[in-house]
Amino acid sequence: MSRASEQAYAKIRAHVLSGAARPSEQLTEDQLAQIAGVSRTPVREAVRRLEDELLLVRSDTKRLFVADWSRDDIEEMFALRQMLECHAAERAAARLSREQIAQLEALNRALKAAIELPAPDVAQFLEANRAFHEVIVDAAHSPRLGQMLAKLVEAPVVLRTARTYSPEDLRQSARDHDELIAAFAARDPDWARAVMGSHLRRAFHTFARAVGPAAGE
Repeated sequence: MSRASEQAYAKIRAHVLSGAARPSEQLTEDQLAQIAGVSRTPVREAVRRLEDELLLVRSDTKRLFVADWSRDDIEEMFALRQMLECHAAERAAARLSREQIAQLEALNRALKAAIELPAPDVAQFLEANRAFHEVIVDAAHSPRLGQMLAKLVEAPVVLRTARTYSPEDLRQSARDHDELIAAFAARDPDWARAVMGSHLRRAFHTFARAVGPAAGE
């Protein structure tokens, strides 16, 4: 992509991730060009990339919208993410260096600090959580795995963020991370896989409460 397209991609993506654009909100190329500070041509290239990431979608009439996922969509996405991240945790258990384990510990301390503020800093929680999981995926040494997860990790967070978490939900996430670190320190792939699985299922149910029952319930 050109520099202008990269700029458009970064600014439009940040606009969507920030929640400034609501789920199902229609967007136009003119709006996005103003947000990105570039012409419409690089915006079109950026939009194609964001459509590929499932952050933006087209209607049958080719109008552009911020993606809005149903409970069923989110459930499928978490099921896929669970399969991939459990595999990543299992691989990482045998491959994480001492430095990477120390990095996980530091990130979880930052996450805990964010959630113990009088008003929990959810943005900082999300950033520390994202970085924590990225270390695990990097340690798995599987580029294919990283590419597959890239489309699954942020999208549910974009639309049903950790702002739906209660203070206890946030603290439980930190406790899950502590147990993951213990499993990694023990070099126990089965333990790491099991903890990652329960961690993600708990996260799914938190998101699910925010979007309501599945179809047919």
